[in-house]
Amino acid sequence: MYAVVEAGGKQHRVREGDLVKVEKIEGDVGAAICLDRVLMVAGDGEPRVGMPVLQGVEVNAEIVRQGKDRKVLVFKKKRRKNYRRMYGHRQPFTHLRITSIKG
Repeated sequence: MYAVVEAGGKQHRVREGDLVKVEKIEGDVGAAICLDRVLMVAGDGEPRVGMPVLQGVEVNAEIVRQGKDRKVLVFKKKRRKNYRRMYGHRQPFTHLRITSIKG
């Protein structure tokens, strides 16, 4: 059985036991959270698709890790004007382990 959930503005296809990297979700490591924006559930029987979300379906997960991604360097330059700017950005993320799909 699998589900398609929306977390952090992105859609993820998840199964029980999967480790998923999503945009940062507030919480401590080991805390249980509920992802209630479930867009689709399939696997046993007929797939169910929400318009836009399914009612009464939830995906439970556990926060495994909070961290920052690799640094992305941004470089700006204007030719012949002696203008150069470089800065970096590290996007925060959360690793989730899917514990159950209910509904």
